[in-house]
Amino acid sequence: MPDTRRDFLGLSALWSLVAAVGVALAGVLRLPKPAVLPGPLRIFKLGDPAQYAVGAAVRMEAENLFLFRDEKGFHAISAVCTHLGCIVAHTEQEGFACPCHGSKFKEDGAVVGGPAPSGLAWLEVSLSPDGQLQVNGETEVPRGTRFQV
Repeated sequence: MPDTRRDFLGLSALWSLVAAVGVALAGVLRLPKPAVLPGPLRIFKLGDPAQYAVGAAVRMEAENLFLFRDEKGFHAISAVCTHLGCIVAHTEQEGFACPCHGSKFKEDGAVVGGPAPSGLAWLEVSLSPDGQLQVNGETEVPRGTRFQV
């Protein structure tokens, strides 16, 4: 009488090996492709520089940033808290405040208190070829950097 149980166990072991090698091979073949694709460039056009008066502090909701214009020029500060990514609020008297966990930032984005590990990012402001202000959300600049028009 043939031993069908032993044959079944042998074939199960063989097919398990084939499946494991197939899955490993599929993983190796996938290595050259990036697991995460880059998102769209975060360069925002904000319009004609003349539309912003000296002393302006404008919240750009869709872009998650604040655009400021003073006597020295334009600067943009990220509205994303460095603690857990909440969107901060701006007040003239206190600077910036995170509503989620209580981080506080000075007017220049430096941390004053709370759990935030670092200050708010200053973003690169420039002029696009068509004459509009643009902010590069991917490029941080040193605190205090202004763009002159």
